[in-house]
Amino acid sequence: MAKKKMIFDLDTGVDDALAIAYATAAPDVDLIGIVSSYGNNLIDICAQNSLKLLELLGQTDVPVYKGLSHSSTSDHFDVMQVSLDIHGNNGIGEVELPAPKRAVEDKSGVDFYIDAAHQYGKDLIIVPTGPMTNLAAALQKDPSIAKLIGNVTFMGGALTVEGNVTEAAEANIHQDAEAANVVLSNPDLPLTMVGLDVTLRTLLTKRETQQWRDLGTAAGKAYADITDFYIDAYYNLNIDKNGCALHDPLAVGVSLDPSFVQTISLFMKVIYDGENYGRTIGNNAKLNDKHPNVKVAVNVDKDRYLQTFMDYLTTLFKQH
Repeated sequence: MAKKKMIFDLDTGVDDALAIAYATAAPDVDLIGIVSSYGNNLIDICAQNSLKLLELLGQTDVPVYKGLSHSSTSDHFDVMQVSLDIHGNNGIGEVELPAPKRAVEDKSGVDFYIDAAHQYGKDLIIVPTGPMTNLAAALQKDPSIAKLIGNVTFMGGALTVEGNVTEAAEANIHQDAEAANVVLSNPDLPLTMVGLDVTLRTLLTKRETQQWRDLGTAAGKAYADITDFYIDAYYNLNIDKNGCALHDPLAVGVSLDPSFVQTISLFMKVIYDGENYGRTIGNNAKLNDKHPNVKVAVNVDKDRYLQTFMDYLTTLFKQH
């Protein structure tokens, strides 16, 4: 049992699947649960994907909880076509995995957050890699957890580069900018932003996925197929012809080893009105305040991270 405990908040698509594998393989943390979100697909599909992947990796003791099925300012969620193009219609690269034996938990994801914060305190790491809807709802339901949680390292936002949904906004933040602003502007919550500034520099290619395929294991083949779909989508959609970005697994890596990135400390806010909806930016009103609550990653030791990523995942896939 590791001292550090981790909760994921996932809209389980391909890079989320890689994040699950990274956390499962990391020796210095226990993944104690996944809160499912909407985003890359509908929430029920994302929850089932998490359960399927956990089973594939021999992690059937990790519970999956259902979060909120749409943003804090809407009454439903429709999957964007570009998400289906990048992650596949089923969210995991059109790879068919067996139906999971374990069911989604009855407790809500929001209540799981609150209970875990009170139980584990500073040992708790939360890694949201989808919209911030669930975490914002937990903070609003029980504001005291902001001072309890050890760290929130989220994949989202863009400070020094353009967004990937609009010029101003990254996809996860754009899904629910109001909720993201609740999280980022909470002065008591220790936050690290792993945004497009660093994730777009951290690429995986088919040279790496072939190493997994060559293992001859079920997990190695499945993950190679899932990730190759993603790499092909990046190429065909002209997102990046050199490989696929390790968005979500980089956030997991940074949450456990902050030295993978260089950061600047800021008070942040998210713009949630007008043409810059979803932009993550420093808060002018707090420029002279002390003790900024957000560390924003602006550079990454991509070679060392990729080596760690491959060591962890390849070792894990050998066993399953």
